Amino acid sequence: QGAVKRQALYACSTCTPPGAEPAGICLACSYECHGTHRLFELYTKRNFRCDCGNSKFKNLQCKLLPEKVKVNSGNKYNDNFYGLYCTCKRPYPDPEDEIPDEMIQCIVCEDWFHGRHLGAVPPESGDFHEMVCQACMKHCHFLWAYASCLAGKEIPPLTKANSLEDAGIVLKAEENEEQKKEIKKESGVEHHDTKEEKQSEQFNEPSTSSGYCCKFLQKFSMEIAETTSEFSFCKLKELQSKPFVKKDTATFWPSNWRSKLCTCEDCLKMYSELEVQFLTDECDTVLAYENKGTSDQETERRDPLMDTLNSMNRVQQVELICEYNDLKTELTDYLRRFADEGTVVKREDIQHFFEEFQSRKRRRTDRMQYYCS
Repeated sequence: QGAVKRQALYACSTCTPPGAEPAGICLACSYECHGTHRLFELYTKRNFRCDCGNSKFKNLQCKLLPEKVKVNSGNKYNDNFYGLYCTCKRPYPDPEDEIPDEMIQCIVCEDWFHGRHLGAVPPESGDFHEMVCQACMKHCHFLWAYASCLAGKEIPPLTKANSLEDAGIVLKAEENEEQKKEIKKESGVEHHDTKEEKQSEQFNEPSTSSGYCCKFLQKFSMEIAETTSEFSFCKLKELQSKPFVKKDTATFWPSNWRSKLCTCEDCLKMYSELEVQFLTDECDTVLAYENKGTSDQETERRDPLMDTLNSMNRVQQVELICEYNDLKTELTDYLRRFADEGTVVKREDIQHFFEEFQSRKRRRTDRMQYYCS
């Protein structure tokens, strides 16, 4: 399938020992091609294509897909492919490490780290969704602006009202009509009398009539929107304008924090340059991957017979159940003979059974007579 968005991976130390080029294999190849080998479980990694049988494997051909490209240039490798993890470059589990400690995966580099080697103590309650290690925080330095208000908190939404206030053109509810006209004039927006205003003056109608207010507010909102269209709303710049502290530690992020990242044109360009475009993709998370697996398993566990029955009326349901029971009884009796004799059931045997079953069914149907009252 090429580079899969996220999948479970393994490294085979039998085929690619330390000193050889790192390589990763998919779950299917771990069973089919490396079943008796020593494997390192890498959990999941993003945008990876299975290496099994390519040029990194000198004496092995993939049984599932023999024709492979020599090298998957889009794959990224680290010490995990040699069974080493964290900044301490130790195996997991580590027979020499007597300190009980959990391993946490960085969602940027996807390496695994001991909690005590992150420079910051993980929240005791485990109340965090994802972690970014120290090295990746240095690489993605812009995250510190978000960490100052997002780590365990909610980032305040940036609205047009906020930016208008910075531009000095936000209206107060108590401002009178002359002040509103003056503000619009300063903003470069000409004020044109509407038909309703002229009618109001002609008939001395109060300017607060419901029709006039709705028209005025609608027109004024459109004018403000046009006036402020030149403003570029960037959450990152808004946060960077406020004081924040950079530390030499890992950071722990709450659920849905990725949706708070700015997606303006400049920020998207920055993500691309840093090769972290995936940060704005909620489907990239391990949680999304696990939820998808759970959903797929529930779909597989659904009984196709019950799904079919639910789509039928009562008479059809009874007929289908009777047919199903007949098939089940006859097939069980047929296969029991093979079990008693200790012989293997071949494809030809199954074909013969269904041919006989269909023949008996046709004979039963032909003998039936239907009467109308």
